[in-house]
Amino acid sequence: MITGASDDDPSGIGTYSQVGAEFGFGMLWTMLFSFPLMVCVQLICARIGRVTGEGISANLRRHFPAKVLFPIVGLLLLANTINIAADLGAMGSALQLLIGGPAIAYTIGFAVVSLLLQVFVPYHRYVKLLKWLCVTLFAYVAVVFSVDIPWREVVAGTLIPDLSLKSDYITAVVAIFGTTISPYLFFWQASQEVEDQEAASGEEPLLIAPKQARAQLSRISVDTYIGMGMSNVVAFFIILTTAVTLHAHGVKNIATAAQAATALRPIAGQFAFSLFSLGIIGTGLLAVPVLAGSAAYGVAEAMQWKFGMERKFSEAGRFYGIIAAAVLIGLAMNFIGVDPIRALFWTAVINGVVAVPLIVVIMLMASRAKVMHQFVISHFLKWGGWITAAFMTASAVAMFALWPGA
Repeated sequence: MITGASDDDPSGIGTYSQVGAEFGFGMLWTMLFSFPLMVCVQLICARIGRVTGEGISANLRRHFPAKVLFPIVGLLLLANTINIAADLGAMGSALQLLIGGPAIAYTIGFAVVSLLLQVFVPYHRYVKLLKWLCVTLFAYVAVVFSVDIPWREVVAGTLIPDLSLKSDYITAVVAIFGTTISPYLFFWQASQEVEDQEAASGEEPLLIAPKQARAQLSRISVDTYIGMGMSNVVAFFIILTTAVTLHAHGVKNIATAAQAATALRPIAGQFAFSLFSLGIIGTGLLAVPVLAGSAAYGVAEAMQWKFGMERKFSEAGRFYGIIAAAVLIGLAMNFIGVDPIRALFWTAVINGVVAVPLIVVIMLMASRAKVMHQFVISHFLKWGGWITAAFMTASAVAMFALWPGA
C-alpha cells in the first residue's frame, strides 16, 4: 500500500495534472491499462524479497555480473535524488500557497523532518506513520465531488481510448507510464518485504520456512492489488479533476503540482484548492522516504553493507548516509537554480531507460529455480511481466524517437 501511495508523489501529481489539463478525459484509459502491469511487476518484486529474504539489489549482486548491477544502482540513485529535489520543492510551494511565508524555509523544514524520522525512528514505528499518510491521497478523490462531473464522458474516456499518433500524445503516454512504473518502486517493495519479515517474530524467508508460503503469498497478493489499485484510482481522480476544471476552462499548460493547485482555486473554489495543496504535502512526506530508502537499499545491498530501517544509526551508518545524501543533495538542488521541470524530464528519461533492463533481469530471476526454488512465478505472472517489459521497451524507444532533434 505504501509503495502504491508513494507512486502518486508531488512530481507524479504534476504529470497527471498536466495530462488532465492538456487532454481532458482522453488519458483516463491509461490508468485502467496500467493497473495489471503494475500489479504483475510489484507482485514479482515482493515475492523475490519474501522468498529469498533479500532485496532486488542483493539478488542482482548474487546472480548477475557487476557490469549489470552497478549501472542500474547508480542510475537509480541519480533519478531518485532528482525526484526528491522536485518533491521537496513542490511541498514547500504547496505550504506557501496555503499559509504564505517563504517556500524555501518550508522546503528545508520538510527535508529535515523527513530525514530525522527515517534515521531515528525504528521501522516498525515509522511504517505506521507512512500508512496513515496514505490517507492524504483521498484528498484527490474528495476534490472531484466538489465539482460537476459529466460521468458519461468519463466512462467513455476510460473504456474507449481515443488514440493518436501525434508526438505530444505519445509523449504524454510515455510520461504517464514512466511515472507509474518506476524502478524505485521495485526496489522498495522487495526490501520492505525483507524488513517486515525480519521485524516479525518467527517469520523467515520462504526458502527457509516454506510452510509460511501460503499465508505470506496470499497476503502479498491482497496487499499488492489494494496498493496498486489505490495508486491508480488516485491518479485517475487527479486526471479527472484537472480535466473537468482546467481543461474545460482552457487551461492546458500545467508545469507543477503547485501550479495545478493554484489554477484550481478560481475555477473549483477554495475547498478544492486546499485539498489539492494538502495532498501535495501529504504525498511528499510519504514519497521522500520511499525514494531515499529505495536508493539506500539498492546501494547498501550492492556494496554488502549492513542496512535496514529497523537498525540503529550506529549499526548501519553507511546505509543511513545514503539516505541523508539523497535528501540533502535533493534539498541543495532547490538552491542552485536547477529547473525542476527539466530535472523531472531527465528523471523520466533515466527511469525509462533503467526500467527496461531491470524488469528483464527481475523476470529472469523470478523464473529461475536456482533463485526461487519451488517458488518460481506462475505462467500468469510471467506473461504479465514480459508484456510489461515489452511495453516499457516500446515506451523507451518512443521516448528517444521523440527526442528534440531526433
